[in-house]
Amino acid sequence: MAGPAAGTTAPKPQKSGEVPKTPAGDITPAAGSFTEKQKEYLTDRVPKGMDPAAVLQTGQETCDRLRYLVKADRDIAVGAIVSGEVADAKPAVAHLCPRHQDLVDEAALGYADGTYEGARVRPGRYRAASPTTACSWQLTGAGGRELDSGSSAGGKQVEITVPESARTFTSTGCYAWLPRGENR
Repeated sequence: MAGPAAGTTAPKPQKSGEVPKTPAGDITPAAGSFTEKQKEYLTDRVPKGMDPAAVLQTGQETCDRLRYLVKADRDIAVGAIVSGEVADAKPAVAHLCPRHQDLVDEAALGYADGTYEGARVRPGRYRAASPTTACSWQLTGAGGRELDSGSSAGGKQVEITVPESARTFTSTGCYAWLPRGENR
């Protein structure tokens, strides 16, 4: 069985239920041309029959949103990536707006609301920069023993320290926990 032609890559295998994607070599705009970075962004993202310019526009809107958010409040921009509010930020930033890579890198170290266990619990200092008035959290250790818990009075910023002994971290209504100090 022959492999892909020299200079091309084999298409990624389709996952069950996934919409078929247009092969990278077939992605062409209706008018003009795409830059190399735009082509990289579009690879494995354009559903068959969809205009690649529409997919590219979505990535560019992600970059525009990050630019707006970071001007308003950097913590909110990072929190929006952590929480998934700004979807697909990682590929958009990597190919279309690399100046925001620091936001993506910091977000990768944060926590969105939810429950994290085992290796997903990383010791360090974190803060909820924009919690709701219903923000609450709990840290548990071995055997489910409570290590720390609390809530945000009036939606004020909260800071916690996740100790080495933490096995589970649960957060509700806190939006996103951002790394502080040494764990950035």
